[in-house]
Amino acid sequence: MEPTILAEITGNIATVGYGLAAIGPGIGIGIVAGKTVEAMARQPELAGRLQVTMFLGIAFTELLAFIGVAVFFIFV
Repeated sequence: MEPTILAEITGNIATVGYGLAAIGPGIGIGIVAGKTVEAMARQPELAGRLQVTMFLGIAFTELLAFIGVAVFFIFV
């Protein structure tokens, strides 16, 4: 008989998955905020409208992170 090697994964792999899933919204928020600042520098008279649009974009991007939290609690 040949010896078999069994590997066990301990801990909660869902925690690692959520950590990786949080990278996407973080990058997305950085891009949205950076592009808004760039647009405000080009056209300062539109700063108010750009801020509202930026906050909406951040809210939708952050929704992805909240979905990741919900999935974590559903499947654990």
